[in-house]
Amino acid sequence: MNRFSPVVSPVPGKVGIGWRHPHYAELLETRPPLDFLEVHSENFFADGGAAIALLEQARAAYPISLHGVGLALGSAVGVDSWHLEQLARLAERIAPVRISDHACFARGAVNGRNVHAGDLLPVPFNQESLAVFCRNLQQVQERLKRPLLVENLSAYLTLAGSDRSETDFLCELVQRTGCGLLVDVNNIYVNALNARIAGGQDAPDPLRACEHWLDQLPAAAVGEIHLAGHCVMDDIVIDDHGSRVAPEVWQLYAHAIARFGGPPALIEWDTAIPPLAVLLGEAERARLLNQPAEMST
Repeated sequence: MNRFSPVVSPVPGKVGIGWRHPHYAELLETRPPLDFLEVHSENFFADGGAAIALLEQARAAYPISLHGVGLALGSAVGVDSWHLEQLARLAERIAPVRISDHACFARGAVNGRNVHAGDLLPVPFNQESLAVFCRNLQQVQERLKRPLLVENLSAYLTLAGSDRSETDFLCELVQRTGCGLLVDVNNIYVNALNARIAGGQDAPDPLRACEHWLDQLPAAAVGEIHLAGHCVMDDIVIDDHGSRVAPEVWQLYAHAIARFGGPPALIEWDTAIPPLAVLLGEAERARLLNQPAEMST
């Protein structure tokens, strides 16, 4: 039986940035007006050292959101107990406002040993995958003693075996486990663009397809939104987090605000990282778009 409420109750209007190594010192020195910082959980698993000391300094100034890339919630071999324990200890130490990871698998058995693929790999959206996710999510949430936010994936292939849509799959996951959702608007758009490349003019219009995707989710379950840039190549679009948020993604973000009531939003930038001022400018744009939702609450 699910012990967790599916209602995340996000605070509207809040905007943060992903805090990456090039900006560690400058951010702590300048203390820009941000509502939260988000870090990759796995970078702070060590019990001591400079990294955790810096995170504790940041925690004194900003709420912290922990965003993971290693739980591999869709892995049939289960959750790595060491990884989960390190995450739980970090959460106890930092008291984050949110903890999240991805709707993916990464762990599997090879020659009798469980190995990690080092990537966020897609799963088919079917009953078998749902059962795996539910089992792993319940274990994680019981250890963390809170709901986890699960992020939709940017995927570059369509797996055989799906018997429902991605949004139906995520809705069922919320209903059965009480988890929340982290909606990455850029990931949705990247997937829609790649569907257009693969399907040609027969594929749905990317913006309309993304708006429909957003409209299928339960608004109360959405606890955070991610915004990032992507790279358009000749035959594929890559979710590289290496540029400004695209105009179409801003348009979808406005749709998401209207749909979900303006949950906390994050600017992600992980490759070709620019000066901190660039990220702060993107965060300010997100804040301005979010003001109507914030004022109406």
